Amino acid sequence: MAAPEQSRTEASEQRSVFERLAQVSYRRRWWALVGWVVVLVAVSLGSQAVGDAYRNDFSLPGTESQKALDLLEKRAPSQAGASVTIVVEAKDGLSGARARVESMLAAVGEQPHVVGVVGPFDNAEAVSKDGTIGYATVALDKQAEEIPPADTRKIIDTAQKADGDGLKVELAGDAVRDAQGEDGGAAEGIGIMAALVILVLLFGSFLAAVLPVAIALFAVGTTLGLIILASHVATIADFTAPLMMLVGLGVGIDYALLVFSRFRGELSAGADRESAAVKAIDTAGRTVFFAGCTVIVALLGLVVLGLGSLQGVAVAVALTVLLTMVASLTLLPALLGMFGARVEKQVRRRAEKNAARASVGGDRWSRWTGAVQRRAWAAALVPTALLAALSLPALDMRLGFADAGTDGASTTSRQAYDLLAKGFGPGFNGPLIVVAEGDATAAGRARTTLAETEGVAAALPPQSAGDGLSTIIVFPDSAPQAAATSDLVNRLRDDVLPSVARDTDATFLVGGSTAATEDFSAAVADRLPAFVALVVGLSMLLLLLVFRSLLIPLKAAALNLLSVGVAMGVMTLVFQNGALGVEKGPIEAYVPVMIFAIVFGLSMDYEVFLLSRMHEEWERGKDAAQAVRHGLATTGQVVTAAAAIMIVVFGAFMFSGNRMLTQFGFGLAVAVFVDAVIIRCLILPAVMQLLGRRAWWLPEGLAKRMPRVAIEHD
Repeated sequence: MAAPEQSRTEASEQRSVFERLAQVSYRRRWWALVGWVVVLVAVSLGSQAVGDAYRNDFSLPGTESQKALDLLEKRAPSQAGASVTIVVEAKDGLSGARARVESMLAAVGEQPHVVGVVGPFDNAEAVSKDGTIGYATVALDKQAEEIPPADTRKIIDTAQKADGDGLKVELAGDAVRDAQGEDGGAAEGIGIMAALVILVLLFGSFLAAVLPVAIALFAVGTTLGLIILASHVATIADFTAPLMMLVGLGVGIDYALLVFSRFRGELSAGADRESAAVKAIDTAGRTVFFAGCTVIVALLGLVVLGLGSLQGVAVAVALTVLLTMVASLTLLPALLGMFGARVEKQVRRRAEKNAARASVGGDRWSRWTGAVQRRAWAAALVPTALLAALSLPALDMRLGFADAGTDGASTTSRQAYDLLAKGFGPGFNGPLIVVAEGDATAAGRARTTLAETEGVAAALPPQSAGDGLSTIIVFPDSAPQAAATSDLVNRLRDDVLPSVARDTDATFLVGGSTAATEDFSAAVADRLPAFVALVVGLSMLLLLLVFRSLLIPLKAAALNLLSVGVAMGVMTLVFQNGALGVEKGPIEAYVPVMIFAIVFGLSMDYEVFLLSRMHEEWERGKDAAQAVRHGLATTGQVVTAAAAIMIVVFGAFMFSGNRMLTQFGFGLAVAVFVDAVIIRCLILPAVMQLLGRRAWWLPEGLAKRMPRVAIEHD
């Protein structure tokens, strides 16, 4: 009796961590489900009780714009806060509406956080030449991101009470744009519904389609509560939640789909429900684990950039991926234990039909792979050349932040933007603030020099802040997002003001939101190479350990960079150059680095999923061509379905109404389409065919020293 018992003990010890995890989750499914429900309810109630404390942090210590702001906050705090611009228009002339305008401004001056109001009748230069448009400057006591949107809305509502009867009143400023509160809207719902439709078509069962979506919702809901709680102790940007939901829904459904597809496959092969669930976790679950770790590593690589709010966003999205991965490995086996009987009944009932479909599908993918292998050079070079051409516009990508000029036409910020441009020129929407530290003579000379500088529309007289400090407002003659404005900022810093400083012994700093945007964009561009090198290097190391090959990591890195390059190039064409009728403007500075981290990680998902099947066949028969055919025939349908779900989820955010989310969703959708359809189904098999046996080569000396990390488990 001891021998069988010992045999069972040894078998138990030989089971992998993934097998044991799946078995525990399956057998104790109610405990697993209750545990997830308790965590979800607890964090949701806790987050609702305390509310969020999101705060954007665009500070960049060491930059000139930040030095200017710090100097004002230290020595002239009354001038360091943000401002709101109230723009008024009266077609018959502002002089006839003076009483109404001044009454409205007096009411605005009594609102929270308002420390001063300078009206158009207090400054002759604040009224257009034809006398129909004017603006008032409302000084606030804090930076825009520190002012509650509700308080800003009070200012907006108070000002716009005067609108009507021939007087138009609109408001501009970062605080106003924040208070407008554009968000993802129904984008999440659209993405979920579209994903459900694809899953129903794939599985032929609503229940089977709901399970992957349920996994994503559990993970996203839990993470959302956690980041709301974390916002009280760390800097979490206000755009973190929609980005987190965007990635969480796509990745969560994707991971659960890979595991669930393997579960159905094992049932079709005759396995019982528990064995099928355990096998699915021990095979597809390993791929999910490796792929999830790759995405997390890529996201955490953003932390090394040291870019304020971006660090909190990266950690939050990485946490989302972690929880979706854990849910796929623990909650999904539990749900399969609860609903697996109904899934199995449907699978058994349609076993022959499904088997026939699988055979047809496998034959179709085998024939496709065979055609690619016969024309491997053409299949590799032609699409690669096309994708490289689509990547070229990314070389001219200009980073920045959307201003009111790209807001919706009906928003008050866009209306104010257009009125200022109409009355005073486009540069009045993005003034530069020159902080002068020196005597009044030095400040006056700087103002004269600035007013005569090419690219400057006007420079206002210096405003004393006391203690030898003064500010000079400079209006460019180009729009805030224009390349000419960026050139002007650099020219003032490098050429114009240094010469005045040498002659007057004063110090000058160019600040303001437009200059800060330029500094932030430059910081992203400067630190991007180190970030790319870190992410690509770590990903190649992981692939080297898993597949024990030198060429596969190099090939994977090149193809993944190609998919990212195409996404960046097409984004530049659409959003920066105005293709497809989109409002022209810079690419949001946060978007490229976030897309790179996420797309590079997701590209590794498909890479690992396909190559693990190829590697499995290679280890079995050492036939490189057969390994390629087997890998694509067994994974092609699932990869394309997973990609379709990703595309519709990401694409849904193009309708969010928020420019950053629109760019983010568009870029991810393009990258996933290119990666899953063109690269994985065409270029990858062609390159693997050309490499042949060399694809799996590893120097003997290195092979002996490297640890073994298995993706597939027999």
